[in-house]
Amino acid sequence: MPHFTPRRAWAPLGDTEWAVLAPFLRREGSAGRPLGDAGRSRLDAMLWIAVSGQPWHALPEQFGKPDTVSRHFRRLAHAGLWSRLLVALTLPQCPPALRGIEYWLCRAARRAMRLLRMGGLMLARRLGLYSALPMLPCYMPNRDLSEALHRFQARLLDRLFSDPPSPGTLTRLGRLLAYAGGRRVWSKKFAPP
Repeated sequence: MPHFTPRRAWAPLGDTEWAVLAPFLRREGSAGRPLGDAGRSRLDAMLWIAVSGQPWHALPEQFGKPDTVSRHFRRLAHAGLWSRLLVALTLPQCPPALRGIEYWLCRAARRAMRLLRMGGLMLARRLGLYSALPMLPCYMPNRDLSEALHRFQARLLDRLFSDPPSPGTLTRLGRLLAYAGGRRVWSKKFAPP
């Protein structure tokens, strides 16, 4: 069921929350050192940044170097961690500890949307986790609808040469295409002076 996750203030990860998140961080057959406590503090730092909305350079010293944490965040985003966690949040067998930090995970995924691109946006929208989206869903392009309308438009234009369309068909099609592309965030009425 689509929803906005209620806000939850940031706190360091507890042992049960870390135990639930650790399997998502470990990839089978992946090379490299195990993260251990360093991974836990980095994940705490990533979640703090995501929930606070601060830039990376504002990261408190207790979490380590901002460049190291942001590089690790990007690596995890490219490895698909935030997408896997979003999917896990929507499963019926989702552990309560994971569901308890849903807001933090959605905010982290929201921060990673620039890296996840359209695939991440569509995943969050299909899963109904609106807190993971960088904008309201009505302002986002609807990729499925726009592709279907584009195919319909091509068929309609092929038929135009054989049968004239009923009055208003092209106007309605244009409005549907504009809707599928997402609303404009700034209209002329609300533009700054």
